[in-house]
Amino acid sequence: MSQLNQIELQNLRHLIGAHETVHQKLQAYAQQATDPEIKQFFQNGAQDAMKTKQQLIGFLS
Repeated sequence: MSQLNQIELQNLRHLIGAHETVHQKLQAYAQQATDPEIKQFFQNGAQDAMKTKQQLIGFLS
């Protein structure tokens, strides 16, 4: 893979941070949810955000 330029690196860091924020918020929402379907919805979203974050981190190596 070719090297990332500074703008691409900044954008990647921003996206990684945004997905971490989404992951944390959805986890918190899942913990507060009382309805099992809503809880599962938030848990699935949190897992998806973490998976995407990990994929984005892969671009750094």
